[in-house]
Amino acid sequence: MAVISCPNCKKKISDKAKACSHCGLSLQALDRDKIASLNHASRINQAQRLMNYSFIAMLLFCGGFLFMFWDNVEQGTWQHSLAMASTVVGFILYLVIRVRLLLFKRQK
Repeated sequence: MAVISCPNCKKKISDKAKACSHCGLSLQALDRDKIASLNHASRINQAQRLMNYSFIAMLLFCGGFLFMFWDNVEQGTWQHSLAMASTVVGFILYLVIRVRLLLFKRQK
């Protein structure tokens, strides 16, 4: 008996199981084309999730940057500190997520 990953939810299940105990996918009706289709859909969903995270990080960066310069926030106030933190965190998250997306797309 071997442990395999479910083609739908990617959780570990027995190769003898007739259905996934986590998502309920029937493993008996699956052929190679259906498994390939499920894997392709899973990759698309994961890439889209990374793109959404990238967009949120960019909004955080731009929001902090615009708040700092649009309102003419004075240095040393809590608003300036919050705007700087938002800008720095958003920029770092954006870079990290874009690198993750690049590595994900290179992985086949």
